[in-house]
Amino acid sequence: MTTDAYLADCRARLAFDLLSNTWNPVLIWVLREGPKRPGELRERIGGISPKVLTETLRRLEFNGLVTRNAYDEVPPRVEYELTALGQTLLGPIEALGAWAFEHGDEVMAAQERMSG
Repeated sequence: MTTDAYLADCRARLAFDLLSNTWNPVLIWVLREGPKRPGELRERIGGISPKVLTETLRRLEFNGLVTRNAYDEVPPRVEYELTALGQTLLGPIEALGAWAFEHGDEVMAAQERMSG
């Protein structure tokens, strides 16, 4: 196993790619509460368009992190929930959130200094 995150076949690079998309960790974090319908996800998150939500859910499903459950009802109902694999990302996402809470002011101050 290599730990060189810059190699194309490195597993760490895969994890970085999964977490680098803004909406991936946000949706994973919201889905920790249990299955949600797309409208519930948009309401809970805010600021995400229906198109971007759909793209993100499909990407998470493709990567085995989210399951789509369609119910044969009228009107049709669809819910998304974390898979066991998706749940394994909750710890790392929580750790990143704790880091951001602790150091966010420093990062914003640096950005402000650089932007003039």
